[in-house]
Amino acid sequence: MRPHRTAHLAQHVRCISAAMATACLLQACQTYEPHPLDLPAYHDAFDARTVSFQPIEAFIERLHEDTTTEPLEFDASDGLSPAEGEVVALFYNPALRMTRLEAGIALATRDNAGLWEDPVFGFDGADILSPSGQPFEWGVGISLTIPVSGRLDVERDRASAAYDAHLRALVDAEWRTRAQVRTAWAQWTAATEKVALITTAIEQLQSLDATVSHLADLGELNRVQRRLFSIEIASQEAAHAEAQLEAIEATTALLGILGLAPTAVDLLRPAFPTTTTIAPENSTTRLIASNTELAVHFAHYRVAEETLRLEIQKQFPDIVIGPGYGTEFNDHRVMFGISVPLPILNANRAGIAEARAERDVARAAAETTFADLERRLVATLASVQLAQQQRAAFESRIVPLLNDQMRDLQHIAKLGEIDLFVMLETTTRQLRARTQLLALKTAQVQAAATAALILGPDDPTPPAPVIVDAPHRRTDEASPPRSGDV
Repeated sequence: MRPHRTAHLAQHVRCISAAMATACLLQACQTYEPHPLDLPAYHDAFDARTVSFQPIEAFIERLHEDTTTEPLEFDASDGLSPAEGEVVALFYNPALRMTRLEAGIALATRDNAGLWEDPVFGFDGADILSPSGQPFEWGVGISLTIPVSGRLDVERDRASAAYDAHLRALVDAEWRTRAQVRTAWAQWTAATEKVALITTAIEQLQSLDATVSHLADLGELNRVQRRLFSIEIASQEAAHAEAQLEAIEATTALLGILGLAPTAVDLLRPAFPTTTTIAPENSTTRLIASNTELAVHFAHYRVAEETLRLEIQKQFPDIVIGPGYGTEFNDHRVMFGISVPLPILNANRAGIAEARAERDVARAAAETTFADLERRLVATLASVQLAQQQRAAFESRIVPLLNDQMRDLQHIAKLGEIDLFVMLETTTRQLRARTQLLALKTAQVQAAATAALILGPDDPTPPAPVIVDAPHRRTDEASPPRSGDV
């Protein structure tokens, strides 16, 4: 290669490189910034939840400023009630955190959907090696796709539908979490009170143990009768240990749903959540309008519709134009090219067929879910009514009778007459009745929570936004998507 031609080529290459660098700068290319995983910082933030609920309190205060929102109360100074626990779970539940982050992926897609394709820069050069003395030939060009088909608008619509589906899933997850909190709180309360009931029963039996031993020494009780009393005490002590294990498991499950550290157990107040279940006049209308699971299926069906619309739109071609400039045989030339795909052989038939099939699947999923919800609603409302009747029977008849029986026996014992085995039978029956009453209360709360889950919120409008900012989150990070953004 001749020296002057080499220098000429190098000069053109430098020009092209400078042009490409300028193009990148004009496009404001993003740069990578590392953000290492910091579990110690997360641990500190996790533990801080047990002593500070400032983000939640600020959220409640912000709702008070909205005249359209019903006033809410949140005061963790006297412990957490079941209603306050639902608010805590909306902030810290780990599954909700993941759902919000996943919605953030759809949000990023929506915000960047429907963009024009980047132009393609091209450079061609040729050096004639024959001794003809021709100069170095070169040409530059840039091709640009003109979206005349309208595909980009459909892409944006589909991305918006996909983001809406994620937000509907978030609303459904929040509603399910609230139902889970009610059930878990009832189970934890029942397990805690069961431990207390067995403890009281053991204390009652132990208070009679000295009397039983005295009667055995006097010969009024034989060894078999004395041993029966000891066996009952040992059995209740074993049941007490089992009840303590159940309470630990219930506590762990509740704290997991709330998203709190184990040290937060002292903040929880045992109480059965308030339940009110009113059967709708028209269950079909209520389910369609308010059920959060059906809302997710409606959103997924819309995504399927937009996907089919997009695949059909892909049949229509976009125009690719390619202007350029170059030299050949010392002549300067302006070049122009255009290409248009012809939808004759392919026409995106496979994509359209798959999209139609996916829409049919989405339709069937919504219809079968609706039918299942109707069946579950009927069964759940019946369960609520049955649990209420059983609980009323225990509270109005069985438990009062056993309480009267125990009071009479204690009164007789003060007069110097005691039937230890009647006392023993009454104590154990009273414990079983109260334990069963706890189970009935828990079953009623669970059935009512399931009914509320199926019926959906009274106001089908998505709830107010829940802002979740972990204390260790960087200030330059964007806040996660919220259910109120629907």
